[in-house]
Amino acid sequence: MRELEMEPEDRTRSVGAGGLPFAADDPVLARAAWSRLAEPADAVAGTLVAHLGAPAALEWVVGAVRDPARALRGSAVEPLGSEVAADRLMEGVARWAPRLDRLDPRRELRVLERLGGTLLVPGDPRWPARLAALGPEEPFALWVRGEPDLTALTERSVALVGARASSAYGDHVASDLAAGLADRDFAVVSGGAYGIDAAAHRGAVAGGAPTVAVLAGGVDRLYPPGNQDLLRRLADGAGAVVSEVPPGSAPFKQRFLARNRIIAAASCATVVVEAAWRSGALSTARHATRLLRPLGAVPGAVTSGTSTGCHALLRDGAAVCVTDAAEVAELAGPYDGDATPPQASREATAGRAARAVSRRRIPADVEALGDRARQVWDALPARGAATVDALARTAGLAPGELLAGLGALELRGLAGQEAGRWRRVRRAAREAGRGASEG
Repeated sequence: MRELEMEPEDRTRSVGAGGLPFAADDPVLARAAWSRLAEPADAVAGTLVAHLGAPAALEWVVGAVRDPARALRGSAVEPLGSEVAADRLMEGVARWAPRLDRLDPRRELRVLERLGGTLLVPGDPRWPARLAALGPEEPFALWVRGEPDLTALTERSVALVGARASSAYGDHVASDLAAGLADRDFAVVSGGAYGIDAAAHRGAVAGGAPTVAVLAGGVDRLYPPGNQDLLRRLADGAGAVVSEVPPGSAPFKQRFLARNRIIAAASCATVVVEAAWRSGALSTARHATRLLRPLGAVPGAVTSGTSTGCHALLRDGAAVCVTDAAEVAELAGPYDGDATPPQASREATAGRAARAVSRRRIPADVEALGDRARQVWDALPARGAATVDALARTAGLAPGELLAGLGALELRGLAGQEAGRWRRVRRAAREAGRGASEG
C-alpha cells in the first residue's frame, strides 16, 4: 500500500527551485505540513517544532537541506543544546528531505474539506488537552471526520483495546463493557480495527454514546475495509474518526504502533479486553503505563491463548483486574452517578465475519531483519515497483537508510530491482530461485 499520489497539476515547484509553494508562516498550514513531513512520534521533529514553532521549524529544515553547516551555526537551534544533538537533527533532516519537494498541505486540506472534516492543532479549544502528556511525541495536528470537538468527546472516555483475532468471549465482553460505560456517560476510544476494537465501537453506538476511532492511515481511507460501514457511521455523527497523518496516508505497521500512544493519552483509562502474548494492544498498555494512566485488564480462561497478554499484565502488577463496566468506571476516575451495572445484559453486536477477513502480515524473514527492514518492506508497493525517491518519501527515511534496508531485503531475496525501480519478491519466486541455485 502506497501513499496517495496527487494529480500532476498539484505538483508545484520544488524546494530547490524556489521554496515551499504555500504560506509556510501560517501556523495551521505549517502544522499540517509537519504531519506529512515527519512520521508519527518523531521526537526530534517534535522537539524542533516545540522550540521554534511549526513555521520557523519548517523554514529551518528548508535551509538545512540547502546548507546544513549554516543551519547548524544558526542561533535558532543553539538553545536546543543536548536536548537534540546536531547529529540527530541532521539525521532528521535526511529523513524529512525526500518529502519536501512535493510538500503542500493545501491538497490534503481540500480532500478533508470534501469529506466534511476538520483539522485540529494544539491551542484549538477542541484539541484533547491530555495529549500534551506525550511531550515531543504529541501529534502536530489531528485530521478529523465526524464530531470535531475532541475535548468534549474524550473528557470522560475509556480506551477499550484488544486482539484483532478475538474470540466470541472477547467480543461479548468488549461490547458489554462499552454499552455499560455508555450508560455511565463515558465515551469509548479505540482503533477501529477488527475484533475487540470493532466490538467496543459497536457496543458504544448501541448504548448511544459517542465513540472515537484513531486510525493509522488517512481519514479518507476507512481501514480496514471490513469495518468501513462502522467507521462511516462514526464519521457521520456517532462519534469521530481521527488520524494524525493526512489524507492519502497508508496504514503501515509502524503507524499502527504509533497511533496507540494517542489512544492511551486521550483517554482517562485504558482497558485491555483480550490480547495474546504478542498482541499490538499491549503497546497501548505500555503507553498508558508510561503516561501514568490507569490500566485495566480483563481475565480470560487460563487455557485461552487470546488472553495470555492480559494475564501477563495482571501477573506483573501492571494492570488492575476489571470484570464489568462499574469496575472500569471506578478505574477511570470519580463518578457521581450510580456505578451499579445495569441488570439487562447486552448481546455482543460485533460481526463474526470480520475476524475471518485476512490481515496483511509481514513475512517472518522480514521481521527477523529488524525495524528498518520492516519499514522499507511496508513502503514497497504490494504490486508493481517504485523508485528510491518515491520509497524514501513513503517510508519517511533518508535515502541512505532506505538503501541499507533495501540491501538487507535484497540479500534475503525479499526485494529486487529492475530499471532503477524496486519491488517485492513473492514467496513463490524466492523458492523458485532457491531451487534453481540448489540445482
